[in-house]
Amino acid sequence: MIKHLFSKKSPSLDNQVEQAKRGDDIVRNEILKQYQPFIAKSVSEVCKRYIDPTKDDEFSIGLLAFDEAIHAYSVDKGSSFLSFARLVIKRKVIDYIRNEQKHPTVASLDEEYYEEEQMENPSEVRAAKDRFQLETESWHRQEEIREFKQQLGQFKLSFEDLIDSSPKHRDARESAVQVARVVYEHEDLREQVLSKGRLPIKDLVDRVEVSKKTLERNRKFIIALILIFHGDYVYLKDYLKGVGL
Repeated sequence: MIKHLFSKKSPSLDNQVEQAKRGDDIVRNEILKQYQPFIAKSVSEVCKRYIDPTKDDEFSIGLLAFDEAIHAYSVDKGSSFLSFARLVIKRKVIDYIRNEQKHPTVASLDEEYYEEEQMENPSEVRAAKDRFQLETESWHRQEEIREFKQQLGQFKLSFEDLIDSSPKHRDARESAVQVARVVYEHEDLREQVLSKGRLPIKDLVDRVEVSKKTLERNRKFIIALILIFHGDYVYLKDYLKGVGL
């Protein structure tokens, strides 16, 4: 047996991830093997059904996503590795499902034809599928909001704070979004927010056409926008585009 994997005091998961990132394939493979149940559960939560690791393609997507999370994770991201990996898995599986819906396979077309052939009213099949897709997307949105709420909590923020601090006028909101983009696009500014949880107002005054007083007033709202830009929030980013932000 490998000594560093089976010692009396096992290394923490974060330490194992760091070893894997440095190229230790033995540790990496052990993590992938040990956390297969976690991967299957995370994929199942997205697909809303039991996932068989030996048969379902979605599990393979989840496994690849977990491996990607190992190489991309950093303790500076502000969340545990498993929380980060769970988010990466869900995003990759959602992307896979969306792509499959856009490009259905021949087998799925045959299956759909067979199902409709067995139904007296084929339109019921299409309606049921449309309803399921809407319910699935609704569930994904709720999951994303729940994850964002958790991340806000790590920065001592809440949705109530955002409601109270959100600029009332559209031009003020657009200005706040532009400030958030400036911070996000400059690594030195972005890291101050992500690692310290504070908006670098002094550094921003010379880079944006917004007063120090306005920056302080919109601080919580701007930080929340930076977290959205930095995170893998598919629906929240779509929402910002939809409202012209």
